[in-house]
Amino acid sequence: MRLTPTMNWDEKKQEAYRERLAIYASNIANMVIFVAKVYASVESRSLAVIASTIDSLLDLLSGFILWFTANAMRKPNQYRYPIGKNQMQPVGIVVFASVMATLGIQILLESARELISKAQPDRDPEKVRWMVGIMSSVTVVKLCLTVYCRRFKNEIIRAYAQDHFFDVITNSIGLATALLAIRFYWWLDPLGAILIALYTISNWSKTVMENVWSLIGRTAPPDYLAKLTYLIWNHHEEIKNIDTVRAYTFGCNYFVEVDIVLPGETSLSQAHDIGETLQDKLEQLDEVDRAFVHVDHEFTHKPEHKPKAS
Repeated sequence: MRLTPTMNWDEKKQEAYRERLAIYASNIANMVIFVAKVYASVESRSLAVIASTIDSLLDLLSGFILWFTANAMRKPNQYRYPIGKNQMQPVGIVVFASVMATLGIQILLESARELISKAQPDRDPEKVRWMVGIMSSVTVVKLCLTVYCRRFKNEIIRAYAQDHFFDVITNSIGLATALLAIRFYWWLDPLGAILIALYTISNWSKTVMENVWSLIGRTAPPDYLAKLTYLIWNHHEEIKNIDTVRAYTFGCNYFVEVDIVLPGETSLSQAHDIGETLQDKLEQLDEVDRAFVHVDHEFTHKPEHKPKAS
């Protein structure tokens, strides 16, 4: 991860407005698309299209979860949540991904049942044309939302982008297999639903693991630690040594711990000012939520914090 320049107040305000617009557009689109796909499912009676409609229903639920976490993060309470609510982002995404994985299991079971029973619903050609038009339009809308939401760095917006892209894949598979089932072999429809389910489980399982790692305090990449070290070393000429530089995930961003060494004769006021300005500089980085700077006069002692035995 690279050190990104800090945005000024106007830029942050504009970025926050665009993020809200992306969330509102995604939620409104999900509601309209769900209604349209319910109609397409009833008319076509295709299992693959029905699976895609269930996915849209869960999009609405997941969208509410992500909206709730984003709204909660904009209302900090320093007394009940002293370090902020940024950890709600990965928690919301884990819940979101878990719901999507549940969809995959349901589709697998229903598809297996149809294959075993060899059920072949009757389809009206006129209604099939409606289904093709609706599913094609939905896919185009989702593709546009994918491109728009991928422009943001906010993890929640990027989760929306991933979901929109997932919908592009599932809608395309659902439409293709439904048409092929009508024209060639009936079992292509439940087969398409199974492919959607497997893609769902695989895709969102990876998302869960990525966000679990961010919650348990995984260390930052070596190149990011090296850049932090460079920034710290060049902060003040009185810094004679750097004892420790740690950066680890605590939600979407990092907590940073730094131990610096100053000359033993440095006054308390000067040592305080050097440490505080370094802390402020580190916390201005977009990737850093909190920075803790410890000032010492030597570096031969044992580590300050010892790991506790479980």
